[in-house]
Amino acid sequence: MIKKIVCIAFIGVLMTSCVTSKVYKDLEGKYASLKRQNRKMQDEFSAMEKSSKADKKALEELGAQYEKTKAQRDELQTNYDAAMANYENLKRSYDALEKNSSASIAANSKKNRELLAQLEDKERALAEERNRLDKLERDLASRSQRVDELEGLIAAKDAKMQALKRAISKALRNFEGKGLTVEERNGKVYISMENKLLFESGSWAVGVQGRKAVKQLGKVLANNTDIAVLIEGHTDDDPYAGNAQISGNWDLSTKRATAIVNILLENQKIDPQNLTAAGRGEFAPVASNDTNEGKSKNRRIEVILTPKLDEISKLLNDI
Repeated sequence: MIKKIVCIAFIGVLMTSCVTSKVYKDLEGKYASLKRQNRKMQDEFSAMEKSSKADKKALEELGAQYEKTKAQRDELQTNYDAAMANYENLKRSYDALEKNSSASIAANSKKNRELLAQLEDKERALAEERNRLDKLERDLASRSQRVDELEGLIAAKDAKMQALKRAISKALRNFEGKGLTVEERNGKVYISMENKLLFESGSWAVGVQGRKAVKQLGKVLANNTDIAVLIEGHTDDDPYAGNAQISGNWDLSTKRATAIVNILLENQKIDPQNLTAAGRGEFAPVASNDTNEGKSKNRRIEVILTPKLDEISKLLNDI
């Protein structure tokens, strides 16, 4: 939803004939807010992974507690069996002495009552341990199932992103080596397109080859509706000295990101709510601006594909 708001805000700004200082500053503020929210979402995802690890550790501790309780139950069972054997011996002694001495009978009767009371106490303790053990077994099974489900979801998300990376690489293989790279890291897919593939110097109009590449990317995104798409525009650190409608590199990078969004939206199967356009100016370089080669690498569009984590968040809340 946040990305949808930013995308609409940027498109609204770009539809005007020029960008006023107030609108530009508002745009900067909104983008900064979105960066904080994006950072917060990344922190929440990290917290989810930490919570998953904590749950695994809790599961291991619960398993250890279960084994300890089981051992205590077995010890109680052994004590109970020994007490029962002792009781049978005393009962036989009682039967033998009953014929010889009323005094012996009375003494054995007292011991018998005491032993019976001990047996009842041990039976109650054993029943309590059995109930406790049953509860631990149920808790262990429930937590184990939720952890398995969480691991399955995380593995499925990773597998989906790897498959998405392969699909994009296949769709864009004709453009690789022409200023386009595709890689998967930290559970996200990054598509980097240098400006030499997309734009003329100082322009935000996408060229024929660049449009083909973006169209091909759009076909893959249209089949992956549960992926959030962030389009970032980047420049080198040379001051902008082109069209008077552009106030600088921030503005140029934003217009270029929005131009890519507009081409993607020509595919009606792509949900606009999944798209976000952002301008980063010269402030996120991938190479040194001291050389022409480095500047060329820094002038780029980055498309960042992130899986939505609603199912994982819900499962973590249930654990």
